[in-house]
Amino acid sequence: MRPTLLGRLARRIGRFALSGLLAAAAGTVVLAQPAAAAGGLTPVTGFGSNPGNLSMYTYVPAGLPADAPVVVALHGCAQSADAYHANSGWSKFADEYGFALVYPQTGPANNALSCFAWFDPADSTRGKGEAASITQMVTKAQALYGSDADRVYVTGLSAGGGMAANLLAAYPDVFAGGSIASGLPAQCATSQIGASSCQYGSLDLSPSQWGDKVRAQYPGHAGPWPRVAIWQGTSDYTVYPVNATELRDQWTDVWGISQTPSSTATLPGNTTLTSYDDASGEPAVQLYQINGMGHGLAVDPGSGAEQCGSGAAYFLDTVCSSYYTAKFWGLDQEGDGGGGTDPGEGGEKLPAPAGLAAGATTDTSVALSWSEVQGASSYRVHRGGTQVGTPTGTSFTDTGLSPATAYTYTVTAVAADGTAGPASTAVSATTTGYTPTCTTATNYAHVVAGRAHTGGGYTYANGSDQNMGLYNVFVTHTLKQTSPGHYVIADAGC
Repeated sequence: MRPTLLGRLARRIGRFALSGLLAAAAGTVVLAQPAAAAGGLTPVTGFGSNPGNLSMYTYVPAGLPADAPVVVALHGCAQSADAYHANSGWSKFADEYGFALVYPQTGPANNALSCFAWFDPADSTRGKGEAASITQMVTKAQALYGSDADRVYVTGLSAGGGMAANLLAAYPDVFAGGSIASGLPAQCATSQIGASSCQYGSLDLSPSQWGDKVRAQYPGHAGPWPRVAIWQGTSDYTVYPVNATELRDQWTDVWGISQTPSSTATLPGNTTLTSYDDASGEPAVQLYQINGMGHGLAVDPGSGAEQCGSGAAYFLDTVCSSYYTAKFWGLDQEGDGGGGTDPGEGGEKLPAPAGLAAGATTDTSVALSWSEVQGASSYRVHRGGTQVGTPTGTSFTDTGLSPATAYTYTVTAVAADGTAGPASTAVSATTTGYTPTCTTATNYAHVVAGRAHTGGGYTYANGSDQNMGLYNVFVTHTLKQTSPGHYVIADAGC
């Protein structure tokens, strides 16, 4: 490749590159026989024909039983399997919950910036190139560790996130769930030139058009579809936040569900979680929007149960995305990871609790009650797919909530041997009150986050319709939310 062309390639894809690691990664070589990695990773060879010229590394907790899940983790540009393993926090939950980790690795022999080729159909479609190599790694892991073929998941950052979306589309029969961090919709681009249009703007497609891109990858597949988590910083100017909205549109359409959230919750790190439930009331798609975060993977260093990872270039200290993704997939439970239920092992499953109802609500709490299930030793209460309580009785008050926010709950009954039954019918409740909030961001970011709208090239605050100036990433305002959906300009102070 001529230097001038390589330079253009680097500039075009460079905003996907993790610049702090670029110098070190440039000397990495993709090996047909991978060398041992640091940090406890094991190189694996002979996993198939490897048409994508990738290396395979694994992390397997001591004493991992047969029929455990597998999580495939895809690094970002100019990163390595070891860097992703060291900083993402996934190893902590592999140890705690019991699952194997597979780390595919690409390198400059494939791409000048060591990016997975999410934009190239020769690598991102069923049976082709890198996508085929990754599924061969899954098959190898199942052979080595006796893994559960029904509980295979894929997660990725940036270009790795774009490839994860393509894998979910091309192999819905392999992957039960996916997580896309600062990534792109499946088949958003089919060329390097098209990649820029996806990264920095919108293709202006309808949800059904986005969904068609998924359905076209494996024609005839009627489900089940993977459960998809989407992670995005609102101040990401490498992969613009509109990609998260388009991912939401794409996967809710594939599931045949509304783009209107079933519930909304506030998480640490200025994170807003919106869930989109399937017909059974379980979350099928979850969108995590992190206010003020730039391009990278959300981590939360620390020893707390909900903390994970290490801060580094493009591993950003906000919230532990690996924890919430693992919970969404059900990796903290035995069973099929179906978004909150726990089939368990050994005993007979109890029936779903009947009569789940939301009672008194306050600004920060919701009171729940349900009918007793004969033989239940305890119950598990899930809010938006995340377990929030394990009462032994038939009532529970969920606390620490946000004012004027809708939440969705389900309950499962747990037998004395730990076997949990199916989830109850979902019930929704909205907390009372309202706490004004202020957000400073560019006009573009305000529009993407739903605080403002555009018209004639200008930006207007939702509710008040105050003119905020041109719609771009250069004009910045502080908006104060004075009531749900109503914003006013508060540049002078909030």
